[in-house]
Amino acid sequence: MTKHTFIFIWIALAGLIYYLADGIQNPNKIKNLGEASTVVLKRGLDGHYRTEALINGQKVEVLVDTGATGVAISQSVADKLQLKSIDAIRTNTANGDTVGYLVRLQSVKIGGVTANNVSAMIAPGLDGEVLLGMSFLGRMDVRLYQGEMTIKQVED
Repeated sequence: MTKHTFIFIWIALAGLIYYLADGIQNPNKIKNLGEASTVVLKRGLDGHYRTEALINGQKVEVLVDTGATGVAISQSVADKLQLKSIDAIRTNTANGDTVGYLVRLQSVKIGGVTANNVSAMIAPGLDGEVLLGMSFLGRMDVRLYQGEMTIKQVED
């Protein structure tokens, strides 16, 4: 076995391990969620429900947060989505008082579950994430059972 073959095998093995670990830690990829009006998310090893979602048609990583009043978006994600704020507000978070910027999202989609005209807040202190809270989830039938979160589209 040559040195290059040995290096190639180690790189391939490292890539496979990364792929498998990512699939375990982040099992809720868009390609796996389907287009049904009910989506089932698996809980990650850290106890949280994370998934890929489409916000205004663009793929972003979200942390589903049933304890959050609304959708909170970091400044970096807001810049990526080219969101324009409506107004500045003072808000109270787990990290204390802060200023956020109100926005309206045209659409938020997880699998086939969609909500339009969703209120959200750009939270400059949030570090690179989107917290998907009740301004989205409150429009759905959400159930938690045995490590799975089922989100069902509700017709108005």
